[in-house]
Amino acid sequence: MSHTTETGTDHPVPSKQVKQLDRVIIRFAGDSGDGMQLTGDRFTQESAVFGNDLVTLPNFPAEIRAPQGTLPGVSSFQVHFADHDILTAGDAPDVLVAMNPAALRANLGDLPKGATIIVDTHDFTTRNLSKAGYTANPLEGDELDEYALHRVDLTGMTVEAVKEFGLSRKDASRAKNMFALGLLSWMYGRPTEPTTAFLEKRFAKVPAIRDANITAFKSGWNFGETTETFIVRYEVKAAPMASGTYRNITGNLALAYGLIAGGVQSGLPVFLGSYPITPASDILHELSKHKSFGVTTFQAEDEIAGVGSAIGASFAGHLGVTTTSGPGIALKSEAIGLAVMTELPLIVVDVQRGGPSTGLPTKTEQADLLQAMFGRNGEAPLPIIAPQSPGDCFDAAVEATRIAITYRTPVMLLSDGYLANGSEPWRIPDVADLPSIDPDFATAPNHETTNAKGEAVQEFWPYTRDEATLARAWAIPGTAGLEHRIGGLEKADGHGNISYDPANHDFMVRTRAAKVERIADSLPPLEVDDPGGQARVLVLGWGSTYGPIGAGVRRVRKAGYHVAQAHLRHLNPFPKDLGEVLARYDRVLVPEMNLGQLSMLLRAKFLVDVVGYNEVRGLPLKAATLAGVIGELVAEAEGITVDLSASTKEDHQ
Repeated sequence: MSHTTETGTDHPVPSKQVKQLDRVIIRFAGDSGDGMQLTGDRFTQESAVFGNDLVTLPNFPAEIRAPQGTLPGVSSFQVHFADHDILTAGDAPDVLVAMNPAALRANLGDLPKGATIIVDTHDFTTRNLSKAGYTANPLEGDELDEYALHRVDLTGMTVEAVKEFGLSRKDASRAKNMFALGLLSWMYGRPTEPTTAFLEKRFAKVPAIRDANITAFKSGWNFGETTETFIVRYEVKAAPMASGTYRNITGNLALAYGLIAGGVQSGLPVFLGSYPITPASDILHELSKHKSFGVTTFQAEDEIAGVGSAIGASFAGHLGVTTTSGPGIALKSEAIGLAVMTELPLIVVDVQRGGPSTGLPTKTEQADLLQAMFGRNGEAPLPIIAPQSPGDCFDAAVEATRIAITYRTPVMLLSDGYLANGSEPWRIPDVADLPSIDPDFATAPNHETTNAKGEAVQEFWPYTRDEATLARAWAIPGTAGLEHRIGGLEKADGHGNISYDPANHDFMVRTRAAKVERIADSLPPLEVDDPGGQARVLVLGWGSTYGPIGAGVRRVRKAGYHVAQAHLRHLNPFPKDLGEVLARYDRVLVPEMNLGQLSMLLRAKFLVDVVGYNEVRGLPLKAATLAGVIGELVAEAEGITVDLSASTKEDHQ
């Protein structure tokens, strides 16, 4: 029997039921011109204000305006909100809001049986059905019988609700996303004041558009309240969180704030030399707003100019930063090698996306690890760190700053599209808890030599080193008595003059490598989550796989089995105890959104036959899939049968 309802208010309005839920996953989907990203973002902000824990997954085409009504043109935004700690945006939506046939078809395969579908019937025309690949209207057959289907003329009701503002039908219909947002806000008890205030500010200069959007939003709420189409409201209570001030934050925004904090904590002006590229451009946009913190942003003519200017800023005593994605790293590689040779602090942010070449600009991937590790000519090692969640991008940026300045080295920070565009509640840190970073500039000559007359002469040698860190001396150009030169040609140890001596080159290559390895001395032991210490399987990840891995591990543990989890922030050098940790377990699983790059590094360095789980679909890994893979390894390691059926519900993701 089809769970289908029709719109209409001719009958008496039924009393509304309220049902308690602990978590909900909603996906808004429509044409790339339907405002689904804005709709999802506003619902997310409402949920953040309410106090839910949440994780989001925006998913949109790379084209500025993909072909209207087609499957490649579908844009979606998924938000998972709950009354408890969650780790992912969810494997499958409980609710799909589909604005056209293409949105329905593109997302239907992700829905579990019984999921709720709210469809805007207005665009289910013969032409649009054909564009989406339908030969018949799915709303009229039995194709959707397994779902709770609500057919609502969102566009028609929106146009009727805003007709008083004198907009054209085309402009009026654009407010349908706000009608849908109002309806979903009613269904899940979201606070409406933040969205109303947002619309008033966003369209303040266009009163008719402002009032139409606000009216559409309120009309959607009122429709839910008065229609007999929806007789149940749902309540998801606020999640318990540690005391503090919270805000919803994306990875790119958190990373920008972390760079600012790194500048403040080190006392250095931040200089960003960057060329816009998806999905890293928002970091440039955000940093350009913060001149008051001593931030200078330079939108260069290309990727090479961006990194070159950042190296120049570091030479001048600033914190040089460049932001890009995988294709830009390829272009910057020679200049990054220059920063390795000159031993200057430089932060290189790589917000990874699907490749190779232009690849999948708006989709996520983790396939730049080996490029970060080896993608330069010669022996040019540099530290690599990776954040694990959107909020963690802040801490990773501060850590990158600490390493770059302390060890006089470029640092690669590997974020990705999932972290960059996704969001979560973030507890704003106390400034007093942030690390203090000392640039320790050279202020006086550091070497004594003898001139031709046999007299002692004090000189500045730029390649004298700190005994603990092996960092070279860093002098601001123009400092009297500390004149020096640096460049891309090999340096003689100490005085830094150009040297072609074979023994010196060997020594300098080994010294630069040893300096990067010294960073491990400052790292804490690897945190291993192994309750009871009985696990024989370890799941080891890096970057944005943290959430899906954690959710998969929770499922296996909920079913009564033992599994350990660890996550790497530092990928070069590795934590000093990583080898010992790996040796404690019979099986080590490494899930990655690539074809096994961390697995390759671990096998090479520790001779451990790790098991890789690899996907390159442009989407985050799914917790349920990982739980199954983990369960198989546990069964193999312990010689038992593993049954995860008792933990199939996604209530702890």
